[in-house]
This record gives sequence, C-alpha cells and structure tokens, in this order.
Amino acid sequence: MITVGIDCGAKNTKTVVMKDKEIIGKASTLTGFDQAAAIKTSFEAALKDAGIEGSAVEKIGGTGAGMEDITQADIKVNEIKAIAKAANYYCPSARTVTDVGAEEGRAVKIGDKGQVDDFAINEKCAAGAGAFIEAMARALETKLEEMGAMALKSDKEIPMNAQCAIFAESEVVGLIHAKTEKQDISKAIHDSMASRIVSIIRRIGVNEDIVMVGGVGYNPGFMSAMKRELKVNNIYIPDDPEYGAAVGAAVVAAE
Repeated sequence: MITVGIDCGAKNTKTVVMKDKEIIGKASTLTGFDQAAAIKTSFEAALKDAGIEGSAVEKIGGTGAGMEDITQADIKVNEIKAIAKAANYYCPSARTVTDVGAEEGRAVKIGDKGQVDDFAINEKCAAGAGAFIEAMARALETKLEEMGAMALKSDKEIPMNAQCAIFAESEVVGLIHAKTEKQDISKAIHDSMASRIVSIIRRIGVNEDIVMVGGVGYNPGFMSAMKRELKVNNIYIPDDPEYGAAVGAAVVAAE
C-alpha cells in the first residue's frame, strides 16, 4: 500500500511517501505565504523522489498548522497524534516523544500502539522553539548552523532567565557587552531552551526511550543540553527528524 503524509508547517512543508510503511520518497519546501502552492510543490517533489505517479497513491494524510489547505488529504490529524504515531513507527518501545520545530515545542506521552495518553505544549513565546536559536544567532552575528557546535565547546553554566525571546536577546546583548565568550553564550542559550522543553516533558512524566522529532534535532548543542536536563544518556533521533509529523500522517493514512 502506498500512502503519503503531508505536514504543512509554519516554516516548511514536508511530504513523505511510504510503501507498506517503508519510506520511499520525501521532499521539503518553504511554506511561505501561499500554503496551497507549497503543498503542491512538496507533494510533487516527493513523488518524483519516490519514482512514482500520483495515481499510485492510495491514501493521503495531512497535518500541521496549515493542514486545512491540504485539500487532497483523505484524513487530517493534529500534530500531537501525528508525532505520537511517528515515534511508535521509529521506536515501538518509546513512551515519550518531543517535537521542537521552528515555532513551537511539544511533548507527548504515548501508549504501546502510538496512541496519545497525555501531552503538553510550550506556550511561552518562541523561547522553546527553533526560532529562538535563530534570533540568538543573529544577536551573536553567528551562522545558525554553527550555534550547536559552538555550544559544545563550553563547560560554563550561565543562567538565562527570560521567558520571552525578546527579553532573552537583551540578556545576550548584556553578556556580549560583558565580554562573555561566544561559545559560553551559545551554551547558555541552548541550556535555557532545553530547560523549557524538559519542563513540558516533566508535566506529562519522563519515560524511558525518548524520541525527538523536529528540525532542532539536528542541533548537537541542543541535544546535549536536553540529555543533561533529562539526566539520560540517549535520546532517539530518527534520520531526517523534521519529517516526523509527515511520517506520522502517512502511518495514520495507512491505518
């Protein structure tokens, strides 16, 4: 059975093509202002990557902030259910999944079949999402992709207390004026963000076998901070973690 999952997110629209629950194609494009166009572009690119025609697709699942524009979807699911199903697909023993994307962070407690038992969402500005690191990278005049590796070079503990990205940026500027090393500031930024995400995980209960999806999963500085905060040695990060919700939507479509 060939199914497709489309995740129309705030920043990117991702599409996954699955054949008998095996990923055979995927594609991502910037969502921009025209969500319908982004969905079409991502969908067609994923089909091309899979080497199939649209007529071969049997079911389509849609999710994400812009899922109402996924008119071709046979079924639409919220992001909570989508990432729960994705975590169960990637790691059947997982009971906790956290998703940190561009605009939001969330955590879900799941059952043995990927059903949602409980969830919590970061609702405090962008301080618990990828946009926070992007904003801080601009303040540090550093490339976004260098932030994580830079944080790993520091062993300092510098508290950042702001609950809002705007006020946090003021803290960063203050640290810069105090001649604090960039690597130490970067670690403080990642520690602060990890603390916010871990706080929502603790609201639903920390379980073993934690899965991380969302584009921030690529950031080694953030993942290191998450492990320290959770006091765990390992967090399962799938290949291409930003496709997590799309994978979950494709799994739901297959079911």
